Amino acid sequence: MDNKLELFKKKLIYRAGYRGTKEMDILLSTFVNKHIHSFDENLLIELEKFLNFEDEIILNFYNKKITEKEIDKNEISKLFSNFKL
Repeated sequence: MDNKLELFKKKLIYRAGYRGTKEMDILLSTFVNKHIHSFDENLLIELEKFLNFEDEIILNFYNKKITEKEIDKNEISKLFSNFKL
């Protein structure tokens, strides 16, 4: 079970680091690498859902220009909105 969780973490780290734009790669990979090892399984699932949002939605949320209200319902978004590079 522990190995399965570690593989899931690696998948999430990869997805955060290869988004399509260099800015989002840096922002999300830095955030994920800082927090991922403190997340339990439920928060890892929330992180996966968070990473499913499009880059534009995540960036607008980060810049406090929320256009997608669904992102507010994710537990990870609270941590992310307070994250500073």
